[in-house]
Formats: sequence, structure tokens, C-alpha cells
Amino acid sequence: MENALLLHNKHWQKTPFDIPIKRDLLNKLLRYNTAKEIQIISGIRRSGKSSLLKLYINELIKTVNPLSILFVNFDDPNFSEVYQQPKNIYHIIEAAERLTKTKINYLFFDEIQMVEGWEKYVKSVYDADAYKKICITGSNAKLLNSNYSNLLSGRYITHQIYPLSVNEILSHHNFGNSLAVLQNKPEVLNILDHVMKYGSFPEIINKSDPQLKHEIATNYFDSILIKDCIVNKNIRDSKSFKELSFYLFNNISALYSYNSISKAIGLNDISVKEYINTMSDSFLIYEIAQFSYKARQQIKSKRKMYCIDNGLISAVSLNFSENKGKLFENLVFSELIKYGCKDIFFFNGNKECDFLIKKKNKLIAIQVCYEINTTNKEREMAGLEEVMKTFSIEKSFVITFSQSEKVNKKISIIPMYELSSIFE
Repeated sequence: MENALLLHNKHWQKTPFDIPIKRDLLNKLLRYNTAKEIQIISGIRRSGKSSLLKLYINELIKTVNPLSILFVNFDDPNFSEVYQQPKNIYHIIEAAERLTKTKINYLFFDEIQMVEGWEKYVKSVYDADAYKKICITGSNAKLLNSNYSNLLSGRYITHQIYPLSVNEILSHHNFGNSLAVLQNKPEVLNILDHVMKYGSFPEIINKSDPQLKHEIATNYFDSILIKDCIVNKNIRDSKSFKELSFYLFNNISALYSYNSISKAIGLNDISVKEYINTMSDSFLIYEIAQFSYKARQQIKSKRKMYCIDNGLISAVSLNFSENKGKLFENLVFSELIKYGCKDIFFFNGNKECDFLIKKKNKLIAIQVCYEINTTNKEREMAGLEEVMKTFSIEKSFVITFSQSEKVNKKISIIPMYELSSIFE
């Protein structure tokens, strides 16, 4: 354990962690630094939670004693004795204080979901004012849905982290403003093409070899499926669970019902729904429903599924890289999620509209098309015009890979790298 602590806490040597990619969420964490509340960061495995904590620590050691900061990644098997006994976290802290001969004032616990009943320990030290700051991460959407979660009620602030956004990636390549993007458009489009194919996990962005990118994404997918889904939820029929995941990832953005999937893969619809919920809890997939002002109709409607990262789709799908349209649609969806869009729907009337976003009690219609041409332009516009008329929508967009055009007062065609302008 002591060797693991020394390995995890390199800042004790007064050396900052080497984290090459900065995250936008860091500024938000720092704003709450003096607040007593526990900061809880959740997100898909390998999305950069550990790196975010280390970036946070890098800022802290500028003003506080590095020896007073403890970082523990509970995914490390060296800390397995704590998994069933959260009170043993005390032993980890005691070991750290023996090593540093300094009182620990700042706790950074990574992948806390590995510790059963962790909430009881965190509540006890929070209520006792034992530490100046507690910051924890987890890889499950229901991190605070256990039998003990009500113990922390009113004691925490939650944050969500995702694989890198397009804006974060462009900033990392020094294209952080509109002028830089326009001046380096060919390079920007090349970056976006790689993101569309290989995703935006931080470790993948820094790799240049396409085959290595693919292998990393494949390993991530397997790890998430096994650790965060099958093991975490005690799924016994792992074979059927994996078959369902492959089916879903080969049918991104397609309309489905639980019953239709049940018939397609020979699994009962109750298990289908349970397994899909498990993948959603691990932040692997997102379901969206047909938009309706009537909640009952939304619940009954068919659904569509998207993935949080394109690299995971390419890693497990059959020849999916050849379908740029589907990959591009998923990339746009994942960016909408990263921009904080929580209410995302689709429209499937006489015509179709890919996404309806509810923001501040207003609807924004978005059509996604990799490339607008004479063959598809009329169809894409027809879908927008129908949904705008049906729901009295004032503002709509067609998101393309690189094209831009002002169609009329209400409809604009914009390139992917300008997606954030929708929310300005």
C-alpha cells in the first residue's frame, strides 16, 4: 500500500503532474474550491477523471503544502482491502501521514464506487470537518443511488465529465478561437475527421497511429463492459449482454423498441431494457425518445440510441467507419451532451428531424448531414420545415462537416466546428 501511495502522489515531491490536455471543467472545480461541499465528478471510464483531479492538485500545490494532499485511485488492486470495509480508508490516510509526517487536509478519491458503502465514511469525515476539501470521482451514473446516498443529502456538488469536446481538442492544438480555426481550416478538418473515426478519449487524442487508436478504444470498450456493467451489476448471462451491446453499436441512431430488439437477438424484452439501462448507467450509451408535449406518448414511443464516443463505435462495429453519415450524427449528439443539453429528442412525422433540443423552455431543431448537396438538400430542409411548423420553432440548424450557408431567417447551415454558436 505504501508503495502505491508513493506512486500515486508524485506531487509530494513538489513536482506537478504532467497532464498535457487542459479541461474546461477545471475552472468550475476551482470556483468551488473554498466551499465546504464535497465535489463529486462522474463520467465514463477513461474520460479523464483522474487527470482532472491531478490538474486540480497542480493548482492547489501552488498555495498549499503538497504533503497535505492525498490522491488515491481505488481502481488500483493495492487498495482492495478497502472495497468491503470503507472504515479501512482510515488506514490509508494514516499510512499517508506516516510517509509524509504531515496531516492530510485534502482528500482526492478516484473511482470511489469500488468501495462498498463509501458514503458512510465520507459523511463521517465531512460532518466532523476533518478535511478542508474532499473531491471524489466515479464511473457510474447511479453513484449516489445506493442505500446510503441520502446520508450525503445537501453535502455535495456534482459535476459531469466526458471525453474531450471538439472545443477542448481544438484548444489543445492552439486553435482555440474562430480566427485560428479559419486560418487553419484544413488542419482543423483533419482533426475533426480523426475524432469522428477514433473518438476523443484523452489518451487516444495524443496518439498518431490509427491502429493504436483503434486498439485503445477496443480495450476501453471491453473494460467498460466488463468492469462497469457485467461485474458491477452482477450480470450472469454475460454472453447475451455482449451480444446486445454489439447489436446496439451496429445500429446507432436506428429506431427501435425493446420488443423489436428482443425479436432480433432472441432475448426477452425485460432483459433488453435492464441491460440497456446498465449500459446507460456506465455512461456508455444514451437513449432519446420522440418529442411530444405529452409525457405518456414520449414513454411509449420508439427510441434511438447514441454513444458518448465515436471511437467505441468504430472499435466494435462492423465496417461502421464506411458510414460517415451515422458516425457524424453520433459525433454531433455527443457534442450536444458535452454542451450540457439534457433534454434531447428526435422527430419522426411525415418527415424526420434528427434532434430537438429543449433549452430554457424553447425548442431548437437540428438536422445532421455530413455533406449538403443537390440530392439531399430538399429532404433535409423538408424535415426541418415540418418540425418547425408542428411545434412553432423559431430557430433551426443543419450541422455539416464543413459547409455553411444562411438558408433563410430561421434556418442556417453551419459547420461542425461552429456547433457551440448555437448556444451563444
